[in-house]
Amino acid sequence: MKTSEYEAALDPMEEELVAMARWARATGQRIVILFEGRDTAGKGGAIKAVRERLNPRQCRVVALSKPTEAEQTQWYFQRYAAHLPSSGEIVLFDRSWYNRAGVEKVMGYADDKQVDDFLRQAPIFERMLVDDGILLFKYWLTADQDQQEERLRERLEDPLKRWKLSPVDLAARARYADYTAAREAMLAATHTDWAPWTLVDFNDQKRGRLTLVRDLLDRLPDTRIEPAAIDFPPLAGEARAESYSVIDPIASFPET
Repeated sequence: MKTSEYEAALDPMEEELVAMARWARATGQRIVILFEGRDTAGKGGAIKAVRERLNPRQCRVVALSKPTEAEQTQWYFQRYAAHLPSSGEIVLFDRSWYNRAGVEKVMGYADDKQVDDFLRQAPIFERMLVDDGILLFKYWLTADQDQQEERLRERLEDPLKRWKLSPVDLAARARYADYTAAREAMLAATHTDWAPWTLVDFNDQKRGRLTLVRDLLDRLPDTRIEPAAIDFPPLAGEARAESYSVIDPIASFPET
């Protein structure tokens, strides 16, 4: 999909996202969106598409690193619960508690009992969130193995993207089938009426972002709240010339 086509399709949806955020602030709604998928599936781009025009003080991205020694002794969901939204907030999880059913299971960071306990407790935990009024959306971004390989190669060859390529990504590359089996077990155990999974095809990332944003907006209730009227008051006093120097951008970056 061409960038111009993508941007033209996204523009009106960005207005709807801003209206959604205004509605959440006015009504005190709490919104949680989980972005899950394989490495290189496109989670970062999807999150950017949702939050780019929103107030970062209202819409937060949570991307947790590996747990500390203290966190490893806590109830598994504890450190995630600390990042849940307050009234009027929107929280986007760039990977979430489902790490336990995915990378931790496949890479051996969690044993079978821990994974089984998670699969049993996750629907209960999510039922508690939904019963408390949180709007919970769970997205799994799908991508074929050849697409994953192409994107991993791009990260390797692009110095601006190489930071995205972690040792875990490289180790997980040879375990594609194991990740597929783990995902299927996770979906079977945690796809519920109160917190269903939505799988989105991200082989074409631009189309995938548009599909995800459209689905999110369509599943929200009517969010139309007119923005408050704003009138600029008259300026007080006379404008004064600034005493500090201002860099001329034309002089700093001359045409070549």
